[in-house]
Amino acid sequence: MVKILSVVGARPQFIKAAPVSRALREVGIEEVLVHTGQHYDANMSDIFFSELDIPPPYVNLNVGSGSHAQQTARMMLELEPIMLEQAPHAVLVYGDTNSTLAGALVAAKLGFKLAHVEAGLRSFNRTMPEEYNRILADHSADLLFCPTQNAVDLLAREGIMRGVYLVGDTMFDAALQFSELAQQRSTILQDLGLTAKNYLLATVHRPYNTDVPENLASIVRALSDCGEKVIFPVHPRTRQRIPAVHAPNLQLIEPLGYLDMLLLEQNARCILTDSGGVQKEAYFFGVPCLTLRPETEWTETLENGWNVLVGADYERILAQLRVSAPSGAPPPTFGDGRASQRIAQVLLDLLA
Repeated sequence: MVKILSVVGARPQFIKAAPVSRALREVGIEEVLVHTGQHYDANMSDIFFSELDIPPPYVNLNVGSGSHAQQTARMMLELEPIMLEQAPHAVLVYGDTNSTLAGALVAAKLGFKLAHVEAGLRSFNRTMPEEYNRILADHSADLLFCPTQNAVDLLAREGIMRGVYLVGDTMFDAALQFSELAQQRSTILQDLGLTAKNYLLATVHRPYNTDVPENLASIVRALSDCGEKVIFPVHPRTRQRIPAVHAPNLQLIEPLGYLDMLLLEQNARCILTDSGGVQKEAYFFGVPCLTLRPETEWTETLENGWNVLVGADYERILAQLRVSAPSGAPPPTFGDGRASQRIAQVLLDLLA
């Protein structure tokens, strides 16, 4: 039997891994799931395993917080003996976090085949630690599973053409699989007294905003002055840095589970975020998005004005909120909802 060791550690990776984990089981591949503990808050970790029906991890490394060097080093130290013990046919990593980099480096140095889900993304902003994680994972990988044609093209520009597969986006798979369940189970709209398309949804967690006080203050001021109801689930790192908020229209709440977040995204009038995953989910659901960064690795979402880069600029945020939503539906850029099945089949065919 083919054995895959999957490394996850952060909220977006749980979402990406859920449909892949199911697809691996469906084709008879054994999966050893390792949780690094990069996201350790219950609202950022435990709830996703239960809601997404992800099997309990083989082990949780409980690495927790720390500097990038400390976090990555601790993960590598813990991952090495596990990989040696399990001797998988391949190691599977997701996205662009420190968990991605640690899993990729240990697998490559031990000589295990490495597969990278969400390969080929580039923001071209070298001040972002995620950019280095993506590049190093891609250049270490034997199998590169790309979500879009643009990702394939970017890899080719870097000389990577062997082992590259255009499969689609596993987050799109998850959104299709769980959005109906969210409508059935989530009561978040009633709990917060919301009606569809009568509120904005905001998320902020990137160092570009959280580690620059004037950027975070500018965003909070724009949200406070926009004249609309704003729901703001606050990431733990943002909670430590956010300035005092006295605006009655701005409602700060705890981080949400996946189903609640999906329902809030689907029914928002507009979404403001610095998260790559939330940008995509807005695009999936045809909800206008303002990205609170000067660039995005998901350039496909910028097509036809569905996503607009506003950075942390107070005036630009307010001005863009007054722009009418695009007409029609976003182009189907991220596949057909079967990326996970393609990944599982490639792994089975090549490793069996």
